[in-house]
Amino acid sequence: MLYFWGSVAVLAALLYLPVTRLIWALSVRRLERRRGAPLHEDEVRGQGTRARFLGVLISAATALLFNLQMLGWPPYG
Repeated sequence: MLYFWGSVAVLAALLYLPVTRLIWALSVRRLERRRGAPLHEDEVRGQGTRARFLGVLISAATALLFNLQMLGWPPYG
């Protein structure tokens, strides 16, 4: 059981940075394209905060689903 949750945590930690950067880049580009002008620093920081929050959720969910598919649900919990 410890191996399962440990592998979920390690995979989520490894996925966090690339997922966060991808979400941030796509959201900043989308907003700049919609406005037709570069974003201010506060808006870019706001998109970074949003990307970090979404990155945690997406990487944790992906890691859990991947380990469930590969290892199955851990016995006794």
